[in-house]
Amino acid sequence: MNKNLFYLLLFLLISCNTNEFTEDDYIEINYELDEENLVSHLSIEAFTADKAFGRGIPELSDLELSFFGVGNAMFDQSWVSAPASTTSRDGLGPIFNARACSACHLRDGRGIPLLESGDGSEGFLIRLSSGNNPITGPIAFPNYGNQLQNDSNNGILKEADINVSYEIITGNYPDGTSYELRKPIYSLVNGNYGNLAGAHQSPRIGQQVIGLGFIDALSEQSIIENEDINDINGDGISGKANYVWNIKENKSTIGKFGWKANQPTLEQQISAAFNGDMGLTTTLFPEENCPKGVDCSSITNGINPGEIVEVTDTQMSRMMVYMSSISVPIRRDFKTYNVQKGKELFNELACVKCHINNFTTSNFDLLPQMSNITIRPYSDFLLHDMGDALSDNSADFLASGNEWRTQPLWGLGMIEFVNDHTFLLHDGRARNVEEAILWHGGEAETSKNNYMNLSTEEREQVLSFLNSL
Repeated sequence: MNKNLFYLLLFLLISCNTNEFTEDDYIEINYELDEENLVSHLSIEAFTADKAFGRGIPELSDLELSFFGVGNAMFDQSWVSAPASTTSRDGLGPIFNARACSACHLRDGRGIPLLESGDGSEGFLIRLSSGNNPITGPIAFPNYGNQLQNDSNNGILKEADINVSYEIITGNYPDGTSYELRKPIYSLVNGNYGNLAGAHQSPRIGQQVIGLGFIDALSEQSIIENEDINDINGDGISGKANYVWNIKENKSTIGKFGWKANQPTLEQQISAAFNGDMGLTTTLFPEENCPKGVDCSSITNGINPGEIVEVTDTQMSRMMVYMSSISVPIRRDFKTYNVQKGKELFNELACVKCHINNFTTSNFDLLPQMSNITIRPYSDFLLHDMGDALSDNSADFLASGNEWRTQPLWGLGMIEFVNDHTFLLHDGRARNVEEAILWHGGEAETSKNNYMNLSTEEREQVLSFLNSL
């Protein structure tokens, strides 16, 4: 007999005859075997809370561990402008947002939103566009490209500064409990390369980089299986895949990475970040990110003799092993009553329809030990309309301004320990998990409203479950 069915029958028998049903009984009934291991046996213990996101999967070979170490060093190192004595890490700029990967993903974690006008980037940037092509993606804004770079090398003007102000939105739960949200309002000032009026702006925060290899290992079919573009089942949820330009394959394939699922592979995601965030060329993005009117041919780059890009294929291969093999921490407090009750409520609220907790990876040539692994990302990697309040009014391939990729929830409860903050959503507007829920709209409006109608205790139980992930 199925274990859960057995415990359910036992619960019914006890509850009909005695009042001795305990919280421990409830936990035993609701606990799913191995649910704490979000990437099966390749999950890792978070021995040190502030470094919970920085460990590789078990079962790496000695050579893979060596590559992991090299990639980790590259991730943490600060790049410098060329020429420099450190020829393996020069070529920064000429315009950029950050000097190191870890500047946006400190300790492999999450970036910080712009809290005050003029602050330097700690994982925050603004995408720009003047429109969108569903095949080739966002159309670059004249003179500025697809991303605003608010830093630059000596002698080069940065593109612009970013100002921010916050509108405070207050409200009440049906039980009378008050809440407060803050809506960021951004403006671009001091533009050095022309008028920025009319630019579509999409603010973004760097996400934690755990579990990316497992996402890369998902087949297109496993993602398509959860599509319901026309809401055939009538549940109000109509996720769709984003199809984006795959440079290596020279065709459109399913997007898996990024806030709007606008990158098809981990390699392309990393290469795009090197180019857009730090101004570094790679095989996939070999063109220098050159400001309008600047003769970049006269500027020394970081390409060494015998090479054609600043981040070589060998360096990329080490970075790929590192980024692919960062594991996911085992959940905490998973066998407590509040967490198990919160999980039950999470399912009843239909949150699990988008935050799906059951995938199986396909064959993964880079790290074969990650093939055919059951994972619980709590995401369907599909686009969903999240309502006007979260819209950035910027289309991205097949994603509209209102549509965002479902964010994986694994590691959610560890962000505070790793990064000393709990800012969430694409621009960091939510200051904690509860605020993130309250910003949900569109396809998630019903689930959000049902969450608001829970009792205070039940809402806390949902939060306990989410923070256990």
